[in-house]
Amino acid sequence: MTDSAVRNAAGAAPAGGAAPSARGAVIGRRIGIGLMYGLWKPRVLGDWRVPSAGPVIFAVNHSHMVDGPMLMGTAPRPVHFLIKKEAFVGPLDPFLLAIGQLKVDRSGTDRAAVTGALGVLANGGVLGIFPEGTRGEGDFASLRAGLAYFAVRSGAPIVPVAVLGGDERPGRLIKALPALRGRVDIVFGDAFLAGDGSGRRTRTALDDATVHIQQRLTGHLENARRLTGRSG
Repeated sequence: MTDSAVRNAAGAAPAGGAAPSARGAVIGRRIGIGLMYGLWKPRVLGDWRVPSAGPVIFAVNHSHMVDGPMLMGTAPRPVHFLIKKEAFVGPLDPFLLAIGQLKVDRSGTDRAAVTGALGVLANGGVLGIFPEGTRGEGDFASLRAGLAYFAVRSGAPIVPVAVLGGDERPGRLIKALPALRGRVDIVFGDAFLAGDGSGRRTRTALDDATVHIQQRLTGHLENARRLTGRSG
């Protein structure tokens, strides 16, 4: 979704739709654990910072195609990710939906995706978002308004997550994947609230929340890089 589309959605609550399957996300986490620890060597730091119950939003840097699955397999709680609809192709479509992931059309206001995401949080689940919108430098330099909207609207705390090391040693057969048995660091930061507590969803409130979020995410990424000794 574009920033303007999210702001338009902020003016009214989306109607209809249902939250994705919580049980499916549990199954997805089990699959992720097997795959991620079987193919690579994840090192998880700070997972104790993730609230053990209640709604949470994971804000994840995104520089590698394995970032989402890696977090699904290493996070202490099942995650429902907002994933671009282009990824739901062939057999991946029913599979991703079955494991509780959310399909989002980024070209406009996808009210079904907004409703599903808010449903995850209303049910006390974990919503995963790549606030940069697409894979890039993974440095949180450009954030979309969607993260601020979901955080302010739901009141859920944001937990910043840095996934580092996925591109240091590319795989031999698939360059877009880390080398097999390579180490990938997943660093969880301290939870924080995006809004000012008023619950306002005006354009100014969302802009202010986005600036606050970007500062916190950038700070966490810098700390994670120092902690792990990795640049990305």
